[in-house]
Amino acid sequence: MSMNEHASPAEGSGFPIVGAIGSPYSRKLRAVLRYRRLPYRWIHQGSPESVSLPRPKVPLLPQLILEDENGQPVARTDTSPLIRELERRFPRERTVVPGDPALAFLDSLIEDHADEWLTKAMFHYRWSFEPDIEKATTLLPRHYAPGQSDEALAEAGRSFGQRQIERLAVVGSSEETAPVIEQSYLRLLDLLEAHLRSHRFLFGARPGTGDFGLYGQLSQLALFDPTPSACAFERAARVVAWTGIVEDLSGLEPEPDDWLDRNDLPDTLRALFTEIGRVYVPFLLANAEALDQGLDTVECEIDGRRWTQKPFPYQGKCLGWLREDQARLSDADRRFVDGFLEGTGCEALFARLT
Repeated sequence: MSMNEHASPAEGSGFPIVGAIGSPYSRKLRAVLRYRRLPYRWIHQGSPESVSLPRPKVPLLPQLILEDENGQPVARTDTSPLIRELERRFPRERTVVPGDPALAFLDSLIEDHADEWLTKAMFHYRWSFEPDIEKATTLLPRHYAPGQSDEALAEAGRSFGQRQIERLAVVGSSEETAPVIEQSYLRLLDLLEAHLRSHRFLFGARPGTGDFGLYGQLSQLALFDPTPSACAFERAARVVAWTGIVEDLSGLEPEPDDWLDRNDLPDTLRALFTEIGRVYVPFLLANAEALDQGLDTVECEIDGRRWTQKPFPYQGKCLGWLREDQARLSDADRRFVDGFLEGTGCEALFARLT
């Protein structure tokens, strides 16, 4: 069966999705499938069930197996475009994209922040603190290959952990940047805690892509890794509980008017964009400049501290996509978005376009 935009998954089977419990993006996409009630088959990475499935060119997680235009199964990665492709292929009331284009744009900006900045906190905490390293190197190999001997699993954990620790500087985690990463995470917990006191989700009583983006990273930060989860429990219990709830929203019954009206967006939501403008925006702009100039190092100031890391081409693409999405808004929608973001620091992302 060729999956066109109106096709449904094969009855009784569902989409194979190869993922891992310790992968925030795997958890993000699975939560979207659950909420949208799209049938799927969760297949653990490295399991016998995964061996015969198509593999992507780049071995990232999760891997969603979809049929291409010729009806052939292919492994697809990258959750943000996958979520939107599923929206196009299987349009239904349980959308995760707000109907208001301005809100949809703001929602996607939060999702991008979660995917590309909050993940730095996830990686930093997991591979910088001894309790977190011990838990990850003990449990993650047992997720992938539980049938191996204890000795083999211990060696796999040591080897995997060493590789990840060596990659800390690649994502920007160092002694110099650690205070930026950790303070940003703690502020985010406080901001979400404040917002969730009055709102079920970011943009009202139903979840958007930003909710699932935050959930993916928090499934590790607030629920798995010891150090950041202790921080979350101590200062943002609502956020911890919310993260557990978003894990499976298949029972939620959304209504069209559950989205907030653009004219009623609360200060707690705008405060979240101020945090994005404070930390993520300066990195995105410096990363783009380093890529444009062919530099080997991103150097900038974030929150009053020096930030250095290798440039990330993918995050250069993220900035390009955000600018394209902003440019596609109607004049009225763009004026609203620009006005809402003014003073948050996020407006600097689009300064070239306005």
